[in-house]
Amino acid sequence: MSSATRETPHDGALTGVTVLDLTTVVMGPFATSMLGDFGAEVIKVEALDGDITRRMGPQRNSGMTALTLGLQRNKRSIAMDLKTTEGRDILARLVRDVDIVVCNLRPQSRERLGLTYSELTAIRPDVILCTAQAYAQDSTRRNEPAYDDMVQAASGLTGLAEAVDGTPRYAPYVIADKVSGLYIVIAILTALYHRAATGAGQHVEVPMVDAMIHFNLVEHLSGQTFSPPVGDFGWSRVLVAERAPYRTADGYVCILPYTDANWRDFFALTGLTDLLTDPKFTDVDNRHQNMGYLHAVIGEITPHKSTQQWLDLCRDRNVPASGLLDLAQVTDDPYVTEQGVLQRRTHPTEGDYFSALTPIRLSESPVGLQRHAPVLGAHTAEVLTELGYTEEDISRLSDTAVVMTK
Repeated sequence: MSSATRETPHDGALTGVTVLDLTTVVMGPFATSMLGDFGAEVIKVEALDGDITRRMGPQRNSGMTALTLGLQRNKRSIAMDLKTTEGRDILARLVRDVDIVVCNLRPQSRERLGLTYSELTAIRPDVILCTAQAYAQDSTRRNEPAYDDMVQAASGLTGLAEAVDGTPRYAPYVIADKVSGLYIVIAILTALYHRAATGAGQHVEVPMVDAMIHFNLVEHLSGQTFSPPVGDFGWSRVLVAERAPYRTADGYVCILPYTDANWRDFFALTGLTDLLTDPKFTDVDNRHQNMGYLHAVIGEITPHKSTQQWLDLCRDRNVPASGLLDLAQVTDDPYVTEQGVLQRRTHPTEGDYFSALTPIRLSESPVGLQRHAPVLGAHTAEVLTELGYTEEDISRLSDTAVVMTK
C-alpha cells in the first residue's frame, strides 16, 4: 500500500466544471466522485440526516462510514431540506451557478421539487441535467423504485447464474449501481463535449435497467442476435457449471488458455496430447461448445501440483494463468503496492484510511483525490455565502431547520 497523507488539489481535465450532486446511495455518488477525480467541483446536496450510506457499515465516527469516505470524496456537503420553499429557493440559486445537475430521484419526485429539465433551463439555459432511475422516464414504469438486486433480476443477470447451475443468484457486489454510474460518467462527458461544440446543454438520461441489459447482452445476446435466431441466448464459454478456479495441491489456480497456440502448448505441458487432434477442441468455437468437458478434465490433473508449480509451468509456455487472491491478499500484492493502487490517506476528522486509486491515467491532466469526504453539512455556510446569503440569513435558515451547518 502507498501513503498519501494529504489531499492534493490539481488542475484536472474538468477543472472549472461545477456539478450539483442530488444523488444518493451508490450509483450517482460513484459517478460524481469520479467527476471530482477529473477535477470537477462537486457540491453534494444532502438531506438534514444525510445520505443513507452515512449510516451503513463500519465507521469510527457517526456519519463517516467506509462507504462515505469513498463515495463522497472530492465533494463539498450542503445539508438542507428541499421540501421547504426556502430550500427550493437555495436549490434554484445553486442551479444558476452550475454546469451539471445529477439526480437519481424518480420523475414524480423531481417534478414535485421543480427539477424538470424545462424548469432548470429556465434558470440556466445551457445546463446539463443527468437523471438516472430504474426505468426510462417516458415508460409506464417511470416511477417504480429499483435497487441493485432488483435491477440485476430485471436485466437478466440473475438468470445467467441460473443458466449455469439451476440457481439464480445475485452478484456479490452492487454491480448494477456501479455499471450505471460508469454510464452516467460517459453520458455527462459526452454532453459536455457537445456543449463545448454547440453551446447547448441537454437532458441526459441513464435508466438502470437499460444500462444493465446493454451490459449483459454484449456477449449474451449470442445466437438470438440474428433473425431468425441461429442459437440460444448466452455465451457458451462462460455458462458452464464447471467454470471455476482449479484446485491444486495447496490451493487454487486460474488457468486460461485462450488462443489456439495457448491450448496446444497447454495440452502438451499437461500430457493431454490426445486432445490436440480431437475435432471438439481444435478451434475456438468448438472449444467453447465443449468447455464443461475441458474444465472437468483439467480439474482432474491440477491437484497433483502446487499453485506455484502450475504458474511456473504456464508462464514458461506463455499460457495465461494467475493465482487466486482474497481481498486481504490483494491489498498486499506486489503489483498493488508498486503501483499505489491502494493508497493510505489522512482525513482531518477520521484519521488514516485507505482508498483505491482511480484506474484512469491521463498524461496531461492529473486524476485523483482533491478533497476528503466531508462530514455532513461541512460546507453549508460556505456555499450559502458564495450564493449571496448573509450570516444572519444562514443563522435563520439553520434555526428554522431549512439547512444544517457545522
